[in-house]
Amino acid sequence: MTFLKPKEQLSIIKRGVVETLVEDELIKKLERSYETGTPLKIKAGFDPTAPDIHLGHTVLLEKMRQFQDLGHEVIFIIGDFTGMIGDPTGKSEIRKPLSREEVLKNAETYKEQAFKILDPDKTQIKFNNDWIGKMTATDLIRLSSKHTVARMMEREDFNKRYKNNQPIGIHEFLYPLIQGYDSVYLEADIELGGTDQKFNMLVGRELQKEDGKEPQIVIMMPLLEGLDGVNKMSKSLDNYIGITETPKDMFGKVMSASDELMMRFYELLSHISIDEFNTLKGGMKDGSVHPMDAKKALGVEIVDRYHGEGAGLKAKEEFENIFRKKGLPDDIPVFRLEDSKEIWLPGILKSSGLTKGTGEALRLMKQGAVSIDGEKWTDHDKKVPAGEHLLKVGKRRFLKILPQ
Repeated sequence: MTFLKPKEQLSIIKRGVVETLVEDELIKKLERSYETGTPLKIKAGFDPTAPDIHLGHTVLLEKMRQFQDLGHEVIFIIGDFTGMIGDPTGKSEIRKPLSREEVLKNAETYKEQAFKILDPDKTQIKFNNDWIGKMTATDLIRLSSKHTVARMMEREDFNKRYKNNQPIGIHEFLYPLIQGYDSVYLEADIELGGTDQKFNMLVGRELQKEDGKEPQIVIMMPLLEGLDGVNKMSKSLDNYIGITETPKDMFGKVMSASDELMMRFYELLSHISIDEFNTLKGGMKDGSVHPMDAKKALGVEIVDRYHGEGAGLKAKEEFENIFRKKGLPDDIPVFRLEDSKEIWLPGILKSSGLTKGTGEALRLMKQGAVSIDGEKWTDHDKKVPAGEHLLKVGKRRFLKILPQ
């Protein structure tokens, strides 16, 4: 397989990366790979603790795809064993472990969604239970002897919990050791992970050295901010863009991002070249590129990636129809009032699926995000009268209310 020259590869690899340990070693690996025509082994692990993937998760997947396009071997590890332990990274309390059934169910969804980015023909899917699950108690004790409690307590989250007299389970100490042993078993050349995984990935380097193997390079990607522009993208904070969301919702959420966040999305998620990205940054700076046009182009690209070519343009046209031309979407769902009676609005929001429950409905009403026929509706005790109405929630969700 033909590779780009090492310096050209390095330029692509470094895009969006926070830290590389150690870059000089990475260059040597790239040079050897180029000279011998032997692909590097790129490892990234994912614990299937939740079934759905959002754009924050795809930062690693996009970097993995870059390595695939450069001709290297990508190993997608599904942590069906580690997922049952629960990654303690960043947690202030012991994480509830998942059952094997939950892990395997989520893993299937992960695989399906990951292949929207990765080339399935060039991706090795590995389950770490295949080797960790075969370890004996003696093997685990030997692995545990490779690290000290003092070193484990260097981890910020462990140290903080210890100082706050919060419990730390012995099994949580096993997590970074087992993740590191994955690198030993697979003989990984490079491990990819978020900045929150630095400790775990460095354990992998140390275990490889102890085993007499060449240590892996650790490449850390940033934790992508959510739509609030402050916190990490998260479903629990409702600041995420899910890759299974509708084209309309996905495009609308991209358009709601700040200009600064949009550039982060371009750097970490877009497939435009480095030269194109630098040109875009220059255009934004000198005013020759309008932020709205750049944001629409990004929205089209992202929607097309997850919903097929043409879906992005259609979502863009619908967005423009709603927001620029003050029109309405063509596919507004309908909710019919039973027996033409008045209905409590939070109940309509919940029953129609516009909100997950009455609690969310009440919160949105209080925030002034709900309107009927163009009028904000904040009184949760007031009933919706019989008749035909247009309900709007936020900027993108509509509902026609019709009598039965």
